[in-house]
Amino acid sequence: MATIGQIVFGSMITLIIIFGAAIILILALSFSGQASEVSSNNVTPIANLGEDELLSCYLNAENQPARITAVSVTWAKAGLTGPVYRYRDGAPALADQDPQFKGRTQLFPEALVTGNASLLLRSVRQSDGGEYTCSIESSGGGGEVKVQLKTAAFSVPTFTFTNGVLAAEAPRWFPKPNVTWSDFAGTVLSGSTSSVLNSVGTFSIVSTLQPVNVSDTYSCSIHNDLVTANSRVTVTGSGVTGNTYFTFSSASSPLASTQLSITACVLCIYCLT
Repeated sequence: MATIGQIVFGSMITLIIIFGAAIILILALSFSGQASEVSSNNVTPIANLGEDELLSCYLNAENQPARITAVSVTWAKAGLTGPVYRYRDGAPALADQDPQFKGRTQLFPEALVTGNASLLLRSVRQSDGGEYTCSIESSGGGGEVKVQLKTAAFSVPTFTFTNGVLAAEAPRWFPKPNVTWSDFAGTVLSGSTSSVLNSVGTFSIVSTLQPVNVSDTYSCSIHNDLVTANSRVTVTGSGVTGNTYFTFSSASSPLASTQLSITACVLCIYCLT
């Protein structure tokens, strides 16, 4: 039979778990109830260096008029005194725009009337990374949203098969990635990888795998903390066939962090007893 102390301890643990679940539920309801009138469909985008990136920002569609007027939009970046982009009175207002963004940013006036104030950032540079704030004022409401932009370089690898060696080459990566090879069953294989830092600050990657078998399928993962290129290739008698897709890392939400903290506290209390 359980002692009184064991019963009391078990009851305490149960109450702690229930209390933790209640806090998580309250936080979830709180976050949902405090939704801003301005949103972004991606608050942690990862931009490919040298390419264009669209930073999304828009008025929530619920209860908005079909056509919004008197729209004023400001995009700002933390640490800068001048705006990234400003639009007011029906036209761009760029007299005090930060110099590093001159000629590289654009809104879409035809989209503004629907509440879409997304910013096109051209030819992304490494220095563009950071926290952006999009602020909207209009006849349909207003508010602001923060977007944390990260920059990276990533490219699709090309594969060749010569003299029994399967090779992957990717010309543009940053930060410096690692490469992992595996067979069709998921078993990690031993490959050889080299990297060269080029003049523009990105890495050129060459990775080889041997021995390989004709008609077998292999996976190649080129990955760093921000981006992963997942390739699955099949060696044929005449070369290599396959495909590649990218996955991107994302930041944890405040709610997820709170849930982890509560769980950790419960586990620690249990361990200490």
